[in-house]
Amino acid sequence: MSITLSDQDKSTLRTAAYGAVSLIAAAGAAGKPHKIATAGSIALYTATGPVGHVLAAKAKDIDLTGRSVAELADQVLPALTAAMCLLAQQDPAEAANFRTTVLVATDAAQAQQGQRSPATAEMARKITAALDATGAGVPNAAAGQDRPELQKMIEEIAESGFLGVSLRVHDERGEWVGSAGVAELGGSAKPPIDGHVRIASNTKTFTAALVLQLVAEGKIELDVPATDYLPEFGLDKRITVRMLLQHTSGIFNFTGEMYEDGTIVLGIPAPGTPLGAEWVENRFKTYRPQELVELALSKPARFEPGTGWSYSNTNYVLARLLIEKVTGRSFAEEMGRLILGPLGLSGTVVPETSPEIPEPHAHAYYRYEQNGQEQTIDVTRHNPSWNPCGGDMISTTEDLATFISALLSGKLLPAELLAEMCTPHPTGIPTMDYGLGVFVRDLGPDGGIVITHNGGHAGYATLMYSTPDGSKTMTASLTCVDDSAMSMAVPFQKAQHMLLAEVFGGGQTDPGQ
Repeated sequence: MSITLSDQDKSTLRTAAYGAVSLIAAAGAAGKPHKIATAGSIALYTATGPVGHVLAAKAKDIDLTGRSVAELADQVLPALTAAMCLLAQQDPAEAANFRTTVLVATDAAQAQQGQRSPATAEMARKITAALDATGAGVPNAAAGQDRPELQKMIEEIAESGFLGVSLRVHDERGEWVGSAGVAELGGSAKPPIDGHVRIASNTKTFTAALVLQLVAEGKIELDVPATDYLPEFGLDKRITVRMLLQHTSGIFNFTGEMYEDGTIVLGIPAPGTPLGAEWVENRFKTYRPQELVELALSKPARFEPGTGWSYSNTNYVLARLLIEKVTGRSFAEEMGRLILGPLGLSGTVVPETSPEIPEPHAHAYYRYEQNGQEQTIDVTRHNPSWNPCGGDMISTTEDLATFISALLSGKLLPAELLAEMCTPHPTGIPTMDYGLGVFVRDLGPDGGIVITHNGGHAGYATLMYSTPDGSKTMTASLTCVDDSAMSMAVPFQKAQHMLLAEVFGGGQTDPGQ
């Protein structure tokens, strides 16, 4: 299809594309902005088709000089969205071409910095959000256009009690993304198709992969007692690093434990626990990792090290402290060095104590009782330091898919360590065993083995599934009104079952399950 662009349209395209490169350069000004801008501009020249002809023309109609980063963003980000709109109206393929070109250019610009700074990563995220604001040019973003069964399914999930759902599937038919429901209570806007979400316990897979990378570097040994690295806690000498990642240490979970006889032993106030209301009231409190470990160690162990399996967030706080001890750098720095930077995960954040979540994002809520009355409050912003490395990271469905695919296809770990990570250890949960930071789940004859780790707390939930070779992935984010009674537990399990049957089992499911 041919397209017709007025001089004003062409100016919009050039302002948007070169402005995006200028934003990356300005955000990373400490790292040779001229070199950064040049690298991005060269990438723009490589665009093909009508868009390529427009961007290759040296026009004098672009005014991007003498502006602050904020002023530049106010001009460029709307131009990116406008450019996508006008191209999509005439030829969706050219809209997709423009989107890809701009993202390649901004990636090339960021690469000139060496280690990407948080400022440029955030700017890259804003640029992507502006390009995707209308859904134009995003592969299969027109909800259900090519996969109506997937769109119908997420609409049914949203109607089952969730506020919103965003799904991304990559399989032999290509990539599909879609969303359903609403982004916030009382609103009408749908959730962003690749919005930011608190990924909760999916953080554990990132953390385990980071520990295993340090094993590959010779800085950590899996079967050495953890106390050799962290002597200050007086850990049982039988607890190895492997047991921390595998949840076989027996250490008490600092967010609380429920025992086989129904006894509940409380930990810190946390969402989804009997102390959920207290967590809401103090959700901006900062916890130190050390104090969480000390609290856990003050409680009796669940079992002798290595003799059982019990999911405990404490194991991953210890993993974080171990990472920082052996490297001399923060967890966030090491995550950036070994995973986020190499994979270009610009939408993934280690927030530490910051309550902020980058735009765009759907909102999350918590319901609790106060003075005999039910209260529902927006908890999108909260200090995530109550679950460091076990559940505090922020990401997107796209970044989660990139990460799990890269991990399982061998791009992050040597083959022998990847095999260790995915070796199943019995959990006592039917068809679901645990490796090192991942669940190994058997979906049966129609779905086979998948590698996964899901997460959920404080109104956010994320799904991350892949075939063992990383070739087929499914990632999703869901939002709901959470509460201490875990009222969404059954709908959440049903949602997972529906999606897994459709994506990995070819739509075959037992209606009685």
